[in-house]
Amino acid sequence: MGSLAWLLIPLFAAIGAAIWGSWAARDRTSGDISELAGYARFREVMDTGQADKAKAHSGSDAV
Repeated sequence: MGSLAWLLIPLFAAIGAAIWGSWAARDRTSGDISELAGYARFREVMDTGQADKAKAHSGSDAV
C-alpha cells in the first residue's frame, strides 16, 4: 500500500502540471483589441491637448 501511495504522488503532480500548462497557454488576446482602441483614443486626446497648449503658448509669445 505504501508503494502505491508513492506512485500516486508523481501521477497527481503530472496531472497538476498538465492542468497548469493548459491554463498558462490559453489564448488571452480577446481583450487586447478594446484596450488598444482605448489607448489610441487616449493618444488622440493627448495630442490635441498638446496642440492646443502649443497654440496658446505661441499666441502669448507674439504679444
